[in-house]
Amino acid sequence: MFGDGIAAQVIPVGVVATVVMDVISVLRARLSGVRGLDYALLGRWMLHMWSGRWFHNNIAATEQRGGERPFGWLLHYVIGVIWAAPAVWMVQAGASVVAAAFVVGVGSVVAPWFVMQPAFGMGIAGRKLPEPWSARSRSLQTHLTFALGLWVGLRVI
Repeated sequence: MFGDGIAAQVIPVGVVATVVMDVISVLRARLSGVRGLDYALLGRWMLHMWSGRWFHNNIAATEQRGGERPFGWLLHYVIGVIWAAPAVWMVQAGASVVAAAFVVGVGSVVAPWFVMQPAFGMGIAGRKLPEPWSARSRSLQTHLTFALGLWVGLRVI
């Protein structure tokens, strides 16, 4: 199923998974009117980290940084590739493609719930948001689409 170099396997699987997640996110936004994360905020967060500020009361109200949108999109894809690594390793170790994609895809929701959302000022799993269960549901839906993308990437690569 896989070639020799781990990067030659992980990078395309992660990119495919992230593209699938993004395409479904755009379709979901058009059908429901509910947009996903603006990746400029991811870039803003990381750029502020470099100057020593890791946590924000409200990342959207935090001072903008130059290049935050393209940097955020780049980070989004790098993170997708990083999350693809355990899925590739699981398949190499004998796990089914479905199991690897599901476990890693759904498991990846821990990052926004326990790292990004608290750092963005939203609280753990969005508890400070006006509708926390709605936000949690959207995060889980997004990461399920990432799982679907991992499955596609693992099957194709």
